[in-house]
Amino acid sequence: MTQGIRKLLIANRGEIAVRIIHAAKALGIPTVAACSEADVDSQAARMADEVHVLGPARADKSYLNVEALLGALKTTGANAVHPGYGFLSENADFAEAVLAAGAIFVGPSPDTIRRMGDKAEARRTAQAAGVPVVPGSPGELFDVESALKAAEAVGFPLLIKASAGGGGRGIRLAENAQQLTEEFPRSQREAQAAFGNGAVYLERFISKARHIEVQVLGDGQHAVHLFERECSLQRRRQKIFEEAPSPALSQQQRETLCASAVRLTESLGYKGAGTLEYLYDDATGEFFFIEMNTRIQVEHPVSELITGIDLVQAMLRIAGGEPLGFKQSDIQLNGAALQMRLNAEDPARDFFPSPGLVEELIWPQGEGIRVDTHLYQGYRVPPYYDSLLAKLIVHGADRAEALARARVAVRRTTLTGMASTLSLHGVLLEQPWLHSADFHTGTLETWLAERRFGGEV
Repeated sequence: MTQGIRKLLIANRGEIAVRIIHAAKALGIPTVAACSEADVDSQAARMADEVHVLGPARADKSYLNVEALLGALKTTGANAVHPGYGFLSENADFAEAVLAAGAIFVGPSPDTIRRMGDKAEARRTAQAAGVPVVPGSPGELFDVESALKAAEAVGFPLLIKASAGGGGRGIRLAENAQQLTEEFPRSQREAQAAFGNGAVYLERFISKARHIEVQVLGDGQHAVHLFERECSLQRRRQKIFEEAPSPALSQQQRETLCASAVRLTESLGYKGAGTLEYLYDDATGEFFFIEMNTRIQVEHPVSELITGIDLVQAMLRIAGGEPLGFKQSDIQLNGAALQMRLNAEDPARDFFPSPGLVEELIWPQGEGIRVDTHLYQGYRVPPYYDSLLAKLIVHGADRAEALARARVAVRRTTLTGMASTLSLHGVLLEQPWLHSADFHTGTLETWLAERRFGGEV
């Protein structure tokens, strides 16, 4: 058991809740699954030492209900909270409330969450640490006139981005002044609706950019990186297929990129796991910091497989008061790893949501194959939450072996009772451009549009 955590409340659901329980059990920490009424028969509820029902299925009545979560802390006697990802994981007010209740928040300080959650402030922080950022407006913008003036310096095309944003919301493309005038208020409204903050800023648009991110760990004094992940294959700015390391970087580029991430992390006095996201311009070899996610990421398993470090256990140890326990030189890059997200969506119907009953379920077995999931046969996937069902993750001595194992993993998986993106990955893994790593953030959407799926994917 870690020094300070006696009992852990998991303020989340789905596969990440299951993942946290596994890590806590390995450290001898008792767990409480804080769940909605819709999740009382979930895998996490079955695995946890205790279950505390927060409220009705609606997220605002359960997983986003701060008072209910604080009540769960008091009732169960838990003295620590792991927020997972999504929901309240990057909510500084929630982290503050947990600390005020005398409990441990498994993550960075509220001040750090607040500072890096404001995208404009994060840009300034990165610049102060000597980390390159995408050319853009010097700060937040609140009216079209200021945006047009800033655009003269940034140049077109550019992106209008929500300052408090994430998940692709509040982002709009403007290729000229007229589009900026039209799209600016739309972006503001979308940002206000999604985040309660209508402030936006401008960034130069890189047409063929890669999305590359660096996994970091910090204990408040020192930080290390676990190398980078390639996350360019996205649909509507949502990742579908991830890998580590990036096939685009040379060793020198990798060292430069990762060193910049550690520099910024240490400048924050960061505690816990975090991810620094960058745009990489294939044409020029430049990389630019865009934001930091102050939580565990969905794609963290690929970083675990290439380094042998359990990130969730590391988060719990750090939150419990332990130092990192290893230096950068102790972390070696071993092989390549890929992750395929299986969502309850139908690719043949424009990814229409398709939750339902899990009728037959067979997960793949074999060397280098890992599955992170909350599914079990007979489980009915509720329609209220994120569509992620599972993650098929593979590891190989190199990228070619990892791709071969990914094909094996997909072929050996059986999931019936609902449509899913499993079939999509089977087709995706046969594409020459995937094997040659000739892609960018727009490649997947273009490929999907050109295929015009009308039946089986």
